[in-house]
Amino acid sequence: MIQYIASDLDGTLIPGGSRSVDPEIFDLILKLKEKNIRFIAASGRQYHSMRLLFEPIKDEISYITENGSLCLHNGQVIFRGLIERKLGLSIIDAGREYGSCHTLLSCESRHYTDSKNADFIHHMRDIIRNDIEVVDDLYQIQEPFLKLAICDFNGTARLAPFLSERFSEQIRTVTAGGGWVDFLAPNADKGKSLAALLSRLGIRPENGIAFGDQYNDIDMLKLAGTGYAMKTAAPGVKDYADAVTDSVAEVLKDVLGTG
Repeated sequence: MIQYIASDLDGTLIPGGSRSVDPEIFDLILKLKEKNIRFIAASGRQYHSMRLLFEPIKDEISYITENGSLCLHNGQVIFRGLIERKLGLSIIDAGREYGSCHTLLSCESRHYTDSKNADFIHHMRDIIRNDIEVVDDLYQIQEPFLKLAICDFNGTARLAPFLSERFSEQIRTVTAGGGWVDFLAPNADKGKSLAALLSRLGIRPENGIAFGDQYNDIDMLKLAGTGYAMKTAAPGVKDYADAVTDSVAEVLKDVLGTG
């Protein structure tokens, strides 16, 4: 019995190159709700950005944000993961040492960056539509750290090993597409966040489906009863999935019996 659908967004529910959710998805989600199937949007994105993406049905779904560091249901926080401040500051220092990259600090109130790159700021504020504040120094932020992410527009081939070499024994790092390397709070990932939400909802993990395409989706794919990797998934992700698809919408139609 299917009781929930959890889906990654960028590269999964939202195809590469697209900036919005296909309106057809909104209709499918509402039809799923009629059948008492809960839809859960799971992303590395910020809560503010995700609600804008799902504007027509924003109060009809649950949210796993910041790669699992924050989970919200009916506007209430169900799960929260934090990065210890000293470690977070070391990650910020590593970004500065690396050089040609952009560091994003996720806090519950908003995102912060000390990047002065106009293209990066435009992308985060106007394309991703994050609530983001540009500051002179990330050291000045005193709020608890939910997540840190570092972006290299040239990709992660050099960035990922550079960061992993320094932090692999202290914190988990995952690539998240688009040149991003994300640092996950020790007690947080999409799988743990989904498990906490399902526990609150009284739903068994095996009674649902999850979709993903990147390494930050693996824990969620493993937890769900059926995990779907996208055909365009990063190398190795399909090894953790039960099936492969090129369309979340088509699988949702099959669940609804309209495919």
